[in-house]
Amino acid sequence: MKNLPVYWPQRPLIMAICITLLFAPAVHAVESLPYKNSALPVEQRVADLLARMTLEEKVWQMAMGERALVSNKDLAKGIGSMLNGGGHVQGVNTVAAWDQMIEGYQANAAKSRLAIPVLYGLDSVHGVGGVINGATMFPQQIGLAATGDEKLMQKIGQINGREMAALGVYWNFAPMVSVVNDERWGRTYESLGEDTATVTRLARAYVAGYQASLKALDPKAPTPLATAKHFIGDGAAGWNTSTTKNATSKYRIDQGDSRGDEAALLKRSLPPYQALIDEGVGSVMTSFSSWNGTKVHGSKALITDLLKGKLKFDGLVVSDWDAISQLPGDYHAQVVAGINAGIDIAMQPNDFSDFVDEVTESVQKGSISQARIDDAVTRILRVKFRMGLFENNLPLVAAKSLVGSDAHRAVAREAVQKSLVLLKNSATLPLAKGAGVTRILVAGSAAHDMGWQSGGWTMGWQGVSGNNNLTGVTMVDGLKQVAAKNTQIEYEQLGQFSAVNTQKPADVGIVFVGEAPYAEGMGDRDIDELKLSQVDLSAIDNMRSKVKKLVVVLVAGRPRILGDVVTKADALVMAWLPGTEGGGVADVLFGKAPFSGHLPMAWPKDAASFKRADEDVELRKAATLFPLGFGLKK
Repeated sequence: MKNLPVYWPQRPLIMAICITLLFAPAVHAVESLPYKNSALPVEQRVADLLARMTLEEKVWQMAMGERALVSNKDLAKGIGSMLNGGGHVQGVNTVAAWDQMIEGYQANAAKSRLAIPVLYGLDSVHGVGGVINGATMFPQQIGLAATGDEKLMQKIGQINGREMAALGVYWNFAPMVSVVNDERWGRTYESLGEDTATVTRLARAYVAGYQASLKALDPKAPTPLATAKHFIGDGAAGWNTSTTKNATSKYRIDQGDSRGDEAALLKRSLPPYQALIDEGVGSVMTSFSSWNGTKVHGSKALITDLLKGKLKFDGLVVSDWDAISQLPGDYHAQVVAGINAGIDIAMQPNDFSDFVDEVTESVQKGSISQARIDDAVTRILRVKFRMGLFENNLPLVAAKSLVGSDAHRAVAREAVQKSLVLLKNSATLPLAKGAGVTRILVAGSAAHDMGWQSGGWTMGWQGVSGNNNLTGVTMVDGLKQVAAKNTQIEYEQLGQFSAVNTQKPADVGIVFVGEAPYAEGMGDRDIDELKLSQVDLSAIDNMRSKVKKLVVVLVAGRPRILGDVVTKADALVMAWLPGTEGGGVADVLFGKAPFSGHLPMAWPKDAASFKRADEDVELRKAATLFPLGFGLKK
């Protein structure tokens, strides 16, 4: 260009034409590369792209960073995936904000040398209502398990996929398919219960609905990616086997050790994974927990030999949050052990750049083989191509109007209705409308608190209390919506109604007893700690003398130790954690919908005789108040 004639700047048209001709062959060459051709088989596209990648580009595909820490430079380098932590969504709680954020990430990923789209993951544990206000929030999984309804699970998977797609998020870190042995575990409510067969069939139905959720809206939409987690055995961990601590507490069972005969552990824990692999699930998340003393994240026998070998899983394996750092040794030893065990994507939210450097150096030194890297990146690219992310990775326009729609909320309300389990009923439920019941007193810690009725993973990792930033119907408001117009409903949280109002006993009192929201680790509770709170027990006692019939509704993520509440109550109902549609509880209490739920786990009689689900059958039977599958119809 130094020798151009002096009149060159005066000929802009000629300049533009020459520049176009100069760069046209390169642009055409990129667009015609085999991996860009959606008509070619996935494996051919994977092989072509893999062959064009440098070692550093490959390792960047294996890294996952937390969204608040991933820069535009990291995206331009080709970071393969991103996520937001459960408590890191504040300020991004509308569809519009999410759309803008995701579009920005994909635009910067497209600036990388090979323009590989970034894969964004999210813990949509019970709907994206857990991260944005106004979206649909379903009952937690333990409540869905109580429905036993595969068609409903498929619908919920479909709706979750659509509301996530409206945000531009196509990777869900769900469902959790852990078979739970011990309700002291803080993740019990995220599970589908203690019965392997129930967990298997309901999880498969959810995944089928989720993965097929978008094509009817837009034939060009990506195929959403579900995750089977946590491989394997976290639901079988023993009490007080966890060594994990945080700033405020020591975990007691979460991230603990699953001990025992390996054949028995596999028989109980493995079937859901095989079923979801058969269903085509493309992602499996490894467990923080240990397997007979060995951390799962470092177990080649479990990840490579069993999952990828025996089960023939050809998708990607992702680690849990910073879990590689829990492996023995220094950082080098931890990274080498995790990758060699078979982890393909390392969820290293805070130190993903250090992870890239460590893996790259380990390959150059021979601690990690080039073949292991190529296997990992092949799996990652295979999933991205199968999803269709190279062709469409932006928020799905056709799904935006569906977020929190009446149709979606109707399905959530149906799920609430079907999840309720009737444990006791002495000629009390359903409540008669009109002349039969004209005055209802309502009390309890969970009666008018959206955060408490939704549980953990709701606008934050450990959940929230109160009704701020949560759009839905509390159970008190649900009663007011469903009751007859001439029915008087009075609410006082502690049940301390004035003497003027209680000179004559009310027809019915309803106490919604609950537990403050929690999530993994911090939700671990010893069996004595699963007793009802003194506040709720006082509300029950306060109410008993003020009403003719007393209904106690349990709002919790697991069975509670009830003591003499069973005898004090005329009717006893388990409502689990229903989410945004508290009106579904009122529907069943008033008989608009029947009781149809069944317990997905047995209910302990008391703290002293508590037995886990995997203990001796006869001993556990003697320690059980309500057996697995129990549920009255009236």
